[in-house]
Amino acid sequence: MEEQNTNEQKPVEQPIVTADTSDIEKNKAMAIIGYIIPILFFIPLVTEAKDSVYAKFHANQQLILLIAAIGVNVIGAIIPILGWFIILPLGTVAIFVFAIIGLINAAKGEMKELPLIGGYKIIN
Repeated sequence: MEEQNTNEQKPVEQPIVTADTSDIEKNKAMAIIGYIIPILFFIPLVTEAKDSVYAKFHANQQLILLIAAIGVNVIGAIIPILGWFIILPLGTVAIFVFAIIGLINAAKGEMKELPLIGGYKIIN
């Protein structure tokens, strides 16, 4: 008889964070602002939206996007040839696409993580 391996690790599903509709409608502009101008990710954290689950979620996504953009630019600038002609252009396009995705999600009232980089949580 074949013995089944019971020690297999199953993927752990991340809990889905949701916000109520009044929170989303009230703080939608705060959730959008950091995708347009990334350095303004902190605005929802210092305004009346600081208690909003929705605004904090998008502020976190915007901070991760900003860190990724800085990382792409630093790596692209210090690695000659490969960085200048491959990493920097492709990374910049990827960051731009992620920002558009985040902007659309925030405008639609959705709390979806950004592809590849959105799984990190910095702001609680």
